[in-house]
Amino acid sequence: MVLRKLTGVFSIALVIGAASFAVAGVPDLGLSFASTAAGAGVTPVMYNLPNGLGSTFAQASSLGGTVNATITLTLLDGGSVPVANFSASDMWLEKAAGTGNFVACTGGAIANFNTNAAGVTTWANPLRAGGWSNVNTLVMINGAPLVGGGLLLWHNSADLSGNGAADLGDIGAFASDYYGGANPFRSDLKYNGAVDLGDIGVLASGIGASCP
Repeated sequence: MVLRKLTGVFSIALVIGAASFAVAGVPDLGLSFASTAAGAGVTPVMYNLPNGLGSTFAQASSLGGTVNATITLTLLDGGSVPVANFSASDMWLEKAAGTGNFVACTGGAIANFNTNAAGVTTWANPLRAGGWSNVNTLVMINGAPLVGGGLLLWHNSADLSGNGAADLGDIGAFASDYYGGANPFRSDLKYNGAVDLGDIGVLASGIGASCP
């Protein structure tokens, strides 16, 4: 009987130990969290180019003017302990399911640096990306999104088609939107609520940009 009790206690200890080992240092998608620096009720729009010469996150547009959309991610494991030195290449941005074709070049939407001792990293530098999206932006960890449905952050680009290059085909798509097409957001490159002359200059300066 004593042996049986000791065996039971030992088994429980092993299970607890295994559970602790399983969560230590492994990001928990429900406990980890991300936010943008933009205020509540503000919809930031990133202007991206495949060559990385689009806007920084601090230069994101909104209908009220320029807004800081810098993303800060805090990575925690299942014990709410910060996950330090987690590889930047394993943290990236994608669009949520829905409208648009926002897509990044290889490595073009990863975090700016490995997580620090507090488990924190950011997205502040320009993305190497194209396409557009007016749905939430997902923060992906090892290919899975953080719990919560993503961040209020939209995207547009001179690469309207999202094929990795701003080219002649994008000029045709822009012209369609300029003359009353059904998809004005993707061509509102300055994001002021209208496709107008100002957007033509932004498009022209972006033509020729492509993924490295």
